[in-house]
Amino acid sequence: MEVLAALNLGELAQIFSKLGMFPVFDLAYYIVSILYLKYEPGSVEVSRRSPVASWLCAMLYCFGSYILADIMLGSSPIDYFQHNSHILLASCVWYLIFYCPLNLFYKCVAFLPVKLVLVALKEVVRTRKIAAGVHHAHHAYHHGFFIMVIVGYVKGSGVALMSNFEQLLRGVWRPDTNEILNMSFPTKASLYGAILFTLQEAHWLPVAKSTLILVFTLFMATSKVVMTARHSHGSPFALIESWVCHLLFGSPLSGSEEDHHHAPAPAVPSSPLKTKEELSEGARKRKAKKAE
Repeated sequence: MEVLAALNLGELAQIFSKLGMFPVFDLAYYIVSILYLKYEPGSVEVSRRSPVASWLCAMLYCFGSYILADIMLGSSPIDYFQHNSHILLASCVWYLIFYCPLNLFYKCVAFLPVKLVLVALKEVVRTRKIAAGVHHAHHAYHHGFFIMVIVGYVKGSGVALMSNFEQLLRGVWRPDTNEILNMSFPTKASLYGAILFTLQEAHWLPVAKSTLILVFTLFMATSKVVMTARHSHGSPFALIESWVCHLLFGSPLSGSEEDHHHAPAPAVPSSPLKTKEELSEGARKRKAKKAE
């Protein structure tokens, strides 16, 4: 108890909730976001072939959540682009990651110890965005609790919900990667976080907002750092979600899904498919026979 009193969690949470995000935390957010963009197949080729398309994709990765939330709340989708310092900072990060000589900047930020620090700082921004989205929706729709959850969810999910549109800018169409169908851990966590902040905003959760911000940030940062260090794409919610979905919706448990995935594959025909050269050779022979 003396340790907890010395820490003074409430005061620490107040100080943490008042920290400014620009430029340090926002810089980390932009670096990690555009780093993930460079991991996407074909993104480097697009940056060489069409720098404008690559820049637009990078801006979506950095500011997609603001664009989508503004559309939902009836504001201009380009409203956030009035913040020149943010746009310039994100643009500098984009240029350095894609065009820095010898890929020096990319190699530095992709170095695992550095990347872990940046990932943790990014989750600080994500939590603030969720809390700000819920608070903004609360002012616009005082009793619209579902709207608060949706706006907070959109603010935290970032470009994930606009991934198909972003892919179109790169000349890719992959509807199977829809984030609603295959929700990643950050998207799920943003949804659960939006629910918690909505409950707090409605005074149904007896916790101070600053304390909730601190606790949720610690959870998100710890989870993402561990997952990044282990190169894992799993979710800490997987076991609970599996049982809840099984009880409420009759979904198969994760164990049965794994058994299904590990089922023996059907036998592959022993005769290999013909190559293009073989097909063209056969066509030439048929033409020769007709000529005879």
